[in-house]
Amino acid sequence: MARDFILALDQGTTSSRAILFDREGAVHGSCNAEFRQIYPQPGWVEHDPEDIWRTQCATAQRVLQEAGVAPRDVAAIGITNQRETALIWDRNTGEPIHNAIVWQCRRTTDICEQLIADGLTAAFRARTGLVLDAYFSGTKVKWLLDHVPGARKRAAKGELCFGTIDAWLLYKLTGKHATDPSNASRTLLYNIFEHRWDETLLNHLDVPPELLPGVMPTSCVFGETSVFGGSIPIGGMCGDQQSALFGQTAFGHLESKNTYGTGCFLLTNTGKTPVKSNHGLITTIAWDLGKGAEYALEGSVFIAGAVVQWLRDELRMIATAAESESVAAQVDDTGGVYVVPAFVGLGAPHWDMRARGIIVGLTRGSNRAHIVRAALESISFQTGDIIHSMESDTGASIPVLKVDGGAAANNLLMQHQANVLGIPVVRGQVTDTTALGAAFLAGLAVKIWPNQDALRGIWQEERTFTPVWNEDQRRQALSGWEHSIKMALLR
Repeated sequence: MARDFILALDQGTTSSRAILFDREGAVHGSCNAEFRQIYPQPGWVEHDPEDIWRTQCATAQRVLQEAGVAPRDVAAIGITNQRETALIWDRNTGEPIHNAIVWQCRRTTDICEQLIADGLTAAFRARTGLVLDAYFSGTKVKWLLDHVPGARKRAAKGELCFGTIDAWLLYKLTGKHATDPSNASRTLLYNIFEHRWDETLLNHLDVPPELLPGVMPTSCVFGETSVFGGSIPIGGMCGDQQSALFGQTAFGHLESKNTYGTGCFLLTNTGKTPVKSNHGLITTIAWDLGKGAEYALEGSVFIAGAVVQWLRDELRMIATAAESESVAAQVDDTGGVYVVPAFVGLGAPHWDMRARGIIVGLTRGSNRAHIVRAALESISFQTGDIIHSMESDTGASIPVLKVDGGAAANNLLMQHQANVLGIPVVRGQVTDTTALGAAFLAGLAVKIWPNQDALRGIWQEERTFTPVWNEDQRRQALSGWEHSIKMALLR
């Protein structure tokens, strides 16, 4: 059997997944394993790096076994990952010095606020395209160096490695310490315009350069691994949201996608030209295929699918995430109820680290279905805020939105999304687009596919949701949402 398969390792916030694709982009096997979420105190979120490695390795081995595919049949491995989660480990032993600090964690809010008070917002923005928020990796690195005994001294001696999850997996697979521009661009440490770790920013955060990984193109051979029983090249590494953009084959100017996962992440391709936002969005590197960086505008919703988990686990309003659609469909609308799920602050375009969640518009007639529907609709309203900001920044209308991720399977939510935006929402046949993007990137590196045009021929539409609201309905709904957001921002 020829090397006809690509193995995608999709390391997410709550689970590790492995998916096996063939040359036609068809899925030949998928395996998923959840791992422990650690909450040391309110607002703090951690992962055990060994849990991440164990589950990711186990899912990969299992999917190969169940598909009857030997390592010699795998042309390459593509890695995609939760991006801003940060960890530091011993360069020689591979032993983490602390749990990984997850992108959702708010422990570094005070560090960000001090940097803002010191007048450094513009300096970081001008070099990284990012805002000073606890979401990003740089302040997490500073916290680890400040709080783990001896870490700063060991880092300066070159004894430690910092990485986002892609770099951790690469190290475990190959022993190499490297990342790609899509992940580096999320650290608050990498100059996305000059394509280097930025000394000025490293000094502001007191991070020794000896700690940092090398930066290689998103699609290239990073090294080879024999962990799965035979030598397989690692052909691509990409942050999960940029990988989803690539998997949606959104290669052209203003082509856009939204991924509905734990959070919600909307990216618009701006090509070789970085667009600086005046509306609270971030400028990020989409990928580098070895011919220079391509850029995207991004808006991040911190709580998307997580609001459905909240309904299930904390409020006990639904038994399963899938039940949210049938319960919400029991009513024609929310009866004026709005949920603003600012459980860990608000992301784009508001960027308020201290905002908190609220439910507004309750009456005596409000019931479970109204609240469940309002929670689902909060996801599409937050997405609407980002789309409108992107259109203002680019000076152009976004004509269509491609969607993927777990909640994209919810037809009621997708129809509401189309209604809120007033544009078609298109769902592809493969909803695991993050993993598909990782496979595409790895496959390009080892010549499974000759170019991006070949990838466009693989992507297939499954369903298009067309708006049914008129302008008055849309204006009224958005007005209620804007009022609710203002209330969440009060403190």
